Amino acid sequence: MKKVAIFDIDGTIFRSSLLIELVEVLIDKNIFEAHVREEYSAEKIKWLDREGDYEAYIMAVVKVFMENIKGVPQTELIASATLVIERYRNRTYIFTEDLIKDLKKEGYFLLAISQSPKEILDLFCGELGFDKVYGRIYEVGADGNFTGAIVDEHMIRNKASIVKHAVEKENLTLDESIGVGDTEGDISFLEMVSKPICFNPNKKLYTHAQEKGWRVVVERKDVVYELGK
Repeated sequence: MKKVAIFDIDGTIFRSSLLIELVEVLIDKNIFEAHVREEYSAEKIKWLDREGDYEAYIMAVVKVFMENIKGVPQTELIASATLVIERYRNRTYIFTEDLIKDLKKEGYFLLAISQSPKEILDLFCGELGFDKVYGRIYEVGADGNFTGAIVDEHMIRNKASIVKHAVEKENLTLDESIGVGDTEGDISFLEMVSKPICFNPNKKLYTHAQEKGWRVVVERKDVVYELGK
């Protein structure tokens, strides 16, 4: 049985959101109409001005993606995702990318769990050496176009369920397991691992980490440091 290391991706390895960058490219390529950018730009400005939060911003982007993906050929999405990776592959955090390299050498099974579309996750995580990737799967019709539906949405929303499924399917052990996340949405799987790491956590996760005595790591510019209790 292999030891497993579980990573959230956006904001944990990638220094942005794969979905946000993907939507921007889809708009630039006129696959999504230009005016849809206005539907999340207000939330983006509020977040940048500290008048709103990141969750509201990202959910506005998710809404735009879900409302506009229907009828888009999967090939167009993959081409756009490939462009995002070509542009931004190196926009990663030093701490987590170095950790991934070390864990690969130690023989860990690397598992990625994210709410971003699986097409772009497969490209990004594949280059990093992940063994298994779980992300949102948008249904593709017989014509090769997206239907607008999400496959097994209930499962991807619950990261703990995904971990249980992967551990059984891939013959993994949670002994000496490692988990890395950055928001409260990662708590469910961080509670399952032997060594949870809260990396650049938001306030809700940081508070929970303090209560649990979990490791908190912060990377700012070119400095990586740990926060005490």
